[in-house]
Amino acid sequence: MTQNKEQTSGYLYTFMAFLTWGLFPIYWKMLSHIPALEVLAHRIFWSLIFVILLLFWKKKLQLGQIFRNKKALSTLIVTGILIGSNWGIFIYAVNAGYIIEASLGYYITPLLNVGLGMLFLNERLNKIQFMALILAVAAVLYLTIDFGRFPWISILLASTFAVYGLLKKLSGVEALPSLAIETLVLAPIALGYIIYKMYEGTGALFVESRTIDFLLIMAGVVTTMPLYWFGVGAKRISLTSVGFMQYIAPTIMLFLGIFIYHEGFPQEKQIAFSAIWVALTLYSYSIVTGYRKRKAS
Repeated sequence: MTQNKEQTSGYLYTFMAFLTWGLFPIYWKMLSHIPALEVLAHRIFWSLIFVILLLFWKKKLQLGQIFRNKKALSTLIVTGILIGSNWGIFIYAVNAGYIIEASLGYYITPLLNVGLGMLFLNERLNKIQFMALILAVAAVLYLTIDFGRFPWISILLASTFAVYGLLKKLSGVEALPSLAIETLVLAPIALGYIIYKMYEGTGALFVESRTIDFLLIMAGVVTTMPLYWFGVGAKRISLTSVGFMQYIAPTIMLFLGIFIYHEGFPQEKQIAFSAIWVALTLYSYSIVTGYRKRKAS
C-alpha cells in the first residue's frame, strides 16, 4: 500500500469511527424503553463475544501474555470499570434526554486530557493551552451557577473517558486485546444480570421482538467496530488530524439533541458551549503550531 493510499484509508477509518460514535444516540434511543442497566449488561457481554471472535479471525487471540503481566492486568481491570461506567452513563444520558449534556462531556474530554497530562505525565502546558483549560473550567462553573444544576453527566463522561485514555496509554496494550480483558472483567456480572432478568421474567431478550433481540446482540458489534476502525486509522494519520476529527462525534450528538430529539438548548447552555468551542479553538491552534515547530526543527 502506497503512503498516500495508506493515509487516505487512515482518514476513512478514523472518520467512520467518530461518525459511528456520533450516531450512537440513535441506536440507544431505539432501546430507550429498556432500563439502561440492562442495555449496559448486554453491551458488555456481547462486546466480549464479538471482540473474541474478531481477535480469533485476526489470529491475535493470545491473551496469556497480558494475564502474566500483573501491572497491565491490574490496569485493565480499572479501565474496564471506567469504560463500563462511561458506557452506562452515556446510555442513561441518551435515554433520559440529556444528549446535549453528553456531547458537552465529549467536547470537554480533550481539554481534560491536557490537564491529566500535566498532572500525571509531567507534560508542560503553554500559555494558550493553559488559557483553554481555564476557559473550560469557567464554562462548567458558569453552567452550574447560571443554569442552576451541576452538569454531572458531562463531567462524569469526560472524566471517566479521560482517565480511561490515560491508563490505556500507560498500560501499553493494544486496543482490541485490552477491550477483551476489560469486558471479560465485567462480563460475569453482566451475564449474571441478564440471566437474572430473564429468570425474573422482566428481561427484554427473546421476549419483545426479533428487532429488539437483534439490537441488543448487535450492541457488541457497534461497540467494537468503531474502536477497531479507530485503532487502524489512528496509526496511519498524524495525531494532529486525529485531534481535529475527535470533534466530529460530539458535534453530531449536539445536532441530534437539538434538531432530532428537540432537547432544550437555553441561553445558559449556548454561552457555556461557546466558551468550550473557543477553548477548543485555542487548544487546536496550540497543537497545530506545536506540530509545525517540531516539523521545522
